[in-house]
Amino acid sequence: KGFGKLTSPSEVSVDLVDGGNTVVKGKNIIIATGSDVKSLPGITIDEKKIVSSTGALCLSGIPKKMVVIGAGYIGLEMGSVWNRLGTEVTVVEFAPDIVPSMDGEIRKQFQRMLQKQKMKFMLKTKVVGVDTSGDGVKLTLEPAAGGEQSILEADIVLVSAGRTPYTAGLGLDAIGVEMDKAGRILVDKRFMTNVSGVYAIGDAIPGPMLAHKAEEDGVACVEFLAGKEGHVDYDLVPGVVYTHPEVASVGKTEEQVKASGIAYRVGKFPLMANSRAKAIDDAEGMVKVVADKETDKILGVHIMAQNAGEIIHEAVLALQYGASSEDVARICHAHPTVSEALKEACLQTHSKAIHI
Repeated sequence: KGFGKLTSPSEVSVDLVDGGNTVVKGKNIIIATGSDVKSLPGITIDEKKIVSSTGALCLSGIPKKMVVIGAGYIGLEMGSVWNRLGTEVTVVEFAPDIVPSMDGEIRKQFQRMLQKQKMKFMLKTKVVGVDTSGDGVKLTLEPAAGGEQSILEADIVLVSAGRTPYTAGLGLDAIGVEMDKAGRILVDKRFMTNVSGVYAIGDAIPGPMLAHKAEEDGVACVEFLAGKEGHVDYDLVPGVVYTHPEVASVGKTEEQVKASGIAYRVGKFPLMANSRAKAIDDAEGMVKVVADKETDKILGVHIMAQNAGEIIHEAVLALQYGASSEDVARICHAHPTVSEALKEACLQTHSKAIHI
């Protein structure tokens, strides 16, 4: 184990943890260093009172009060976990909405569900001061547009403002590897940088910072190196918020389709009308399908359900092969399953859902 940096396009110098140094040579080098937690100006993450998502998994006890800064995927996931363990959780977000990339209708219902679970939200709010001198943390808050300040106290503050590529200190500048302003390594469609023999994948390059996307990058990159063809469709990488219920999506949101000028239809099916969801007493949520009005091709699928992260893969397959909502609606789905809700939502794009 050690810390490595490139000294040439074919050599990595490694400072070993237990002392000493070694040099590893190779014909090709793949940079797969991932990403690190992004902090905020004026806020120091000490992993004690002010923690990252990593530190939030290592707390010695259940805090009475926690403030989560950032209402993205990770912030809501971690906040939801501690909320269910009994912590009073308040989420502070600069933007006017939680998870801005999420379909608007799903997002509103999702926030209502989290609020029903006693999570609190302070949107359009920014943190302008932090005081850790006492037993807990005092945050000075201010409306995003400016205005009267207020104080919010907590035992633990979780900073969840996103992630940043882990590319500093790797010797990339020294060998001339090009990066963008965000520190992401620029690569071509074969994952090669501008330096021959040096490749990069995952969170270190542009694209969704998701483990499954990084895995696909790695497979495709190695396939290219082996003289074969690799492929990753970044438009069809599913996203999942691992809360309860989960929220999963693939393709375009209704807002994106509307902005593109494409005429479309929407099919929605509530889980309250799904037999399996009712049988397991977990019927909060819905499935939403957005389809092209002229061709019926599915453009996006958005699911809020206790197992949305599992159901979404049928939708990914449908979009990958250009399926229409009728194609999915005509497939026999086992009963009783929550997956039937996707079939019903596809039927509903033609106003033909059976159970509503």
